[in-house]
Amino acid sequence: MRILCPSCRLSSLISACGSKLPSAFRNPISRLAVDSIDVGDVARREGVSSSPSPSHIDEDLVGRFVSILGTCHDPLGLRKGRQVHAQIVVRGVRDSLLGGRLLGMYVLCRSFMDAKDVFFSLEKGSQLPWNWMIRGFTLMGCYELALLFYFKMWFGGAYPDKYTFTYVIKSAGCLSAVGLGRLIHGTIRLMGLETDVFIGSSLIKMYAENDDIEEAREVFDQMPDRDCVLWNGMIDGYVRNHDSRNAILLFNSMRMADAKPNYVSFACVLSVCASEGMLDYGTQLHGLAVKFGLDLEASVANTLLALYSKRRCLVDVQKLFGLMPQTDLVTWNGMISGYVQSGLVGEALELFYQMQVAGLKPDSITLASFLPAFSGSASLKQGKEIHAYIIRNNVSMDAFLKSALIDIYFKCKDALMAKKVFGATGTMDVVICSAMISGYVLNGMSSDALDMFHQLLKAQLKPNPITLASVLPACSCLAALSLGKELHGYILKNAYDGMCYVASALIDMYTKCGRLDLGHQIFTRMPIRDAVAWNSMIASFAQNGQPEEAMSLFHQMGTEGMKYDCVTISSALSACASLPALHYGKAIHGFMMKSDVRSDLFAESALIDMYAKCGNLDLARQVFDSMTEKNEVSWNSVIAAYGAHGLIKDAMDLFRQMQEAGFVPDHVTFLALISACGHAGQVDEGFRLFHSMHDQYGIAARMEHYACLVDLYGRAGQLNKALKLIKSMPFKPDAGIWGTVLGACRIHGNVEIAELASKQLFDLDPGNSGYYVLLSNIHAVAGRWKGVLKARSLMKERRVQKVPGYSWIVVNNITHMFVAADKCHPNSECIYFILKSLLLVLREEGYVPKPDIIFPLQMDASEQAAVVSPDASEH
Repeated sequence: MRILCPSCRLSSLISACGSKLPSAFRNPISRLAVDSIDVGDVARREGVSSSPSPSHIDEDLVGRFVSILGTCHDPLGLRKGRQVHAQIVVRGVRDSLLGGRLLGMYVLCRSFMDAKDVFFSLEKGSQLPWNWMIRGFTLMGCYELALLFYFKMWFGGAYPDKYTFTYVIKSAGCLSAVGLGRLIHGTIRLMGLETDVFIGSSLIKMYAENDDIEEAREVFDQMPDRDCVLWNGMIDGYVRNHDSRNAILLFNSMRMADAKPNYVSFACVLSVCASEGMLDYGTQLHGLAVKFGLDLEASVANTLLALYSKRRCLVDVQKLFGLMPQTDLVTWNGMISGYVQSGLVGEALELFYQMQVAGLKPDSITLASFLPAFSGSASLKQGKEIHAYIIRNNVSMDAFLKSALIDIYFKCKDALMAKKVFGATGTMDVVICSAMISGYVLNGMSSDALDMFHQLLKAQLKPNPITLASVLPACSCLAALSLGKELHGYILKNAYDGMCYVASALIDMYTKCGRLDLGHQIFTRMPIRDAVAWNSMIASFAQNGQPEEAMSLFHQMGTEGMKYDCVTISSALSACASLPALHYGKAIHGFMMKSDVRSDLFAESALIDMYAKCGNLDLARQVFDSMTEKNEVSWNSVIAAYGAHGLIKDAMDLFRQMQEAGFVPDHVTFLALISACGHAGQVDEGFRLFHSMHDQYGIAARMEHYACLVDLYGRAGQLNKALKLIKSMPFKPDAGIWGTVLGACRIHGNVEIAELASKQLFDLDPGNSGYYVLLSNIHAVAGRWKGVLKARSLMKERRVQKVPGYSWIVVNNITHMFVAADKCHPNSECIYFILKSLLLVLREEGYVPKPDIIFPLQMDASEQAAVVSPDASEH
């Protein structure tokens, strides 16, 4: 290529054209002159004469120009395209096809200022220049301008065609202007273009990306001819809208319709299998991909790696990785992510080094996949090292990498560093805000989580399902039922309630806020329930005093074909411990022995707790001794088991053994030990443990520890010390602590302190009938009948309904439940006959009843029954 001398750069072109040079072409030629390129050199090389053009333009010459422009389709070809443009100007060539090609060349080369100049020089009655400009603005991301040119096209006398509509629909979709998209769709119908495959694909994509999957399906069903692109667009639409079932059904329909799937089809459906963990169906698709020769296509192989990694089929992952002829960054990222998810941090680190040896530089996705490997407080140093690597190597900090950094700092209990990362982001983003909300909840900072959610709303960002599922636990912790209901309304409005993880978060929120009925209602209405939803509901029943419903749901889960996991087993064992139902617990133990839950530490710890609460301490110890691996939870469970049985010496021996085994006691350990001291009446030992917890082990006392110590003093009759302790607490006592004091006053007959405690309880928990009944009984025992009547009157005034107390007994593996004066049992006559017989025997043996309460003569039987009616908590 020859460089022009400075004196000839601009004059050679302008003098050749003289006054005939159109103004629209002056800027491109001036720009070309600045570039100092000899346009004639290119023309000669391509076989085009550079001499002044004759009056008649040869059609062959136009064809040659068109051919040359066809090779200029990216920014690298821009210089050559400008040379051809200059030659066209020099030659005075005027041809509509050539003008369209020139405009298209500038659009493809992303030189939109040149494209605009050419556009204004062309005839506007043809669709071609309009289509090129609309396409160009769409490719630039200037969607508003693309739509503006579409409307100007109508006024300019040119009618849109199928090529116009493809880009116009895309622009409307990218702007989420679904209303405008529907208007354009109506125009397409009027023009009879609705059956065009390209337009159909664009419409399906627009509707699917804007959460209108029903309309997308309607467009798809109306298409008479469906090619692979159309099928893929509809399947991808279902995947985007988290409708895995319909995505798979449509793929099967595609196969039955004899439409041959391509690599995009397989990658799309395999991504569903990976996200849903559908190993069997994914394996079948793998076989089908092998049949079509698409299994080693990069996108298909990468989704297969993701599927096998998620299901921990690491042997298959390694085989597939070894078979791949070419591995890209996505492949390595998938491998690293798979190893991290399987807990193989060492192998993931090795892959990380191998990737760099292979010449690939880790990107934001690599590091975001690798960071979850360091999720414990002991891994904070490694997390900071990766953060430093990101800064040193100028790795692009996208939303997902920032979220991963925030997540790792929160999991390592460094909330301050997480806040700094968030503060350095500069902009608000839904993904980053969701990570912050989740991290705050994880660290017990529920108020901060709600503040972050309010900031998100203030920034006019739309919360996504993950954001909502993250913020709902904060409502649970703060018992913010009103806010929880508002969020539920938003979830219903946006149709997020069908997502299992969102519905499970709602169930958890309602049950922890005391609305078990609403939680169960959501559960029953769920169209699809995963293991998390079942576990959430079973645990809610078990933790809210309804173990029978928990066990019933546990059986229902099994009959519906759902697989039990360690969380299910733990919740069911907790329900067995509450009943107590030893035979059910043994049955679950038998199931554990035959399944992969057998060696789960948390399930085994729940088994220890169940046997202890069912009164079989020997079996609890056998389970503990047979554990191949132990953690803090298992040690705490067995210590609590011995403590609950009043065996404080054995509990303390286990405490020492726990430390000798290298385990550090936590707040739960001390809670179990102080509680054990209460059962054994060891006040001094309990007091010593309470202080050593903070002084020796650096564990801050929580509300539960103070409650145990108050109970310890209460059982020993040292109520004044209990009151003194309550006053010294660093936080306000809750209903549980004052309830413990009131119970101790019932045992020791202290009316004055009972009045003080009840006053606090009626403010903290005014709807609990047990406190009114307990206070009434304390007054009755002391013979203070005015106090009795006052407590009963207050209960009526506040419309508090007394909950009847239940007792139960297990006979031949059948649980029998009773209330006071119950006659509902089928064998009630026989039971009462035996009771009367036993009373006669007792009297013959010299037994004399000693009632706590001596009723005045003016009280009738019904009034006496009302006074002594026991609270549910006393059984």
